[in-house]
Order: sequence, then structure tokens, then C-alpha cells
Amino acid sequence: MAFTDVEVTEAKAAIIAGAQPEDLFRLGLIYSTDVEERGPDFVEAHKWFNLAAMMGSMPAKAYREEIKLEMSNEDVTLAQRAARGWLKENRELLETAKQAA
Repeated sequence: MAFTDVEVTEAKAAIIAGAQPEDLFRLGLIYSTDVEERGPDFVEAHKWFNLAAMMGSMPAKAYREEIKLEMSNEDVTLAQRAARGWLKENRELLETAKQAA
């Protein structure tokens, strides 16, 4: 199943609105599958699964480990750096989500 750029935009908007693990997981799922027939982007998928897993999503942990098998060590490193960068840029968003929970 291919996802559309609109679905990616909607998922990102949901994260900005509240940064819930299920929204982060959804983006991981989207990128691990297919966006606009471009094929999976495992680096982006790993990043989002990693962020969701850090917020307690057990399915995200499992998916992250599964796609890691398809990735090179360099790609895993890129995904981890991207996740750290996202965390740094969105720390306030995560704090607001924690307070709302």
C-alpha cells in the first residue's frame, strides 16, 4: 500500500499538535512502506519508530528492530542522528505532550 504526501503531511501535523507515540509510529509505518510509489525510506522509518519507542510504543520497538535488519550500519547511524536532531529541535513539544498525558 502506498501512502500519499498528504497522509505524510497529516501525520506530521498530528505530531506538532501533540506528539503522541501512535502518531510517531504512524509516520514510521508510512515511511517503512511506501510514499507516493517511491518505495520505503528505512532511515526515516527507523527515526520515527525510534522516537515512538522512546515514548513507550512497543510495536515501534518491534518494527524498528525488524527494519534494522534491512539497513546498513551507516543508515542506522544516520537514522539515530536524525532522531537525536528531532528531539533537540522539538524538546518543548515533547514536554507539552508529557504534561498532557
